[in-house]
Amino acid sequence: MRVVARNLPDHAPVATDTAYRCEETLVELLTERLDVACDALRESAALLSATERERARRLAFARDRRRFIVARARLRQLLATRLGVRPAAIELTSGPYGKPMLGPRLRASNLRFNASHSADLAVYAFARGREIGVDVEAIRTIPDADEISARFFAAREAAAYAALDVDSRPVAFVNCWTRKEAFLKAVGGGLSYPLDRVEVSLAPGAPATIVRVADTPGDACGWRLASFTPARGFVGAVVVEQWLQ
Repeated sequence: MRVVARNLPDHAPVATDTAYRCEETLVELLTERLDVACDALRESAALLSATERERARRLAFARDRRRFIVARARLRQLLATRLGVRPAAIELTSGPYGKPMLGPRLRASNLRFNASHSADLAVYAFARGREIGVDVEAIRTIPDADEISARFFAAREAAAYAALDVDSRPVAFVNCWTRKEAFLKAVGGGLSYPLDRVEVSLAPGAPATIVRVADTPGDACGWRLASFTPARGFVGAVVVEQWLQ
């Protein structure tokens, strides 16, 4: 896939995995900060629909309300720029498992999108005519990571993770998790799709690849994966649909 990445100035440059950059599919990635000033928060809230404002109101913590408001408003702005409409005119709906998508009036544009956030960092991904999924996570030590990998990762993933030294495991775990999550979001099946049915690479520094989907080898599964670094201390993954010949 060919990746166009844009960041805020205070972010580290986005570094994308090179495995599929030569392919013609164009994926656009953008990163945004969600920790904004009060006036920007008010402006963001004004762009939301009544349903979105109610959803924000139901969130228990002010931090989560702010992040949701800013992230959803920015998504509306980014979609509006690409569709030539006002942000407030964007109609958003969701698939059977909750994947966001454009409403019927704008769906003929063929624009596909996905978004993810971790802490105060949000990532947005766009493609034309092909389903897409993106995920971002902060690199951190997860106390029960070893147990989670043994229980939910594919057998070869769990073995590869267990073979790493302790210092490499936090990055490997987040690599695996974001790549699986990006795939699930692209497919649109959510967690109804068993995690161990999609196998990905996870070793730090190795190319990001889909090894297999169920019994289908990764290079024939119809999906392509790339990793990227949206900011220092974060790992991202994007998966896009590929049309097989």
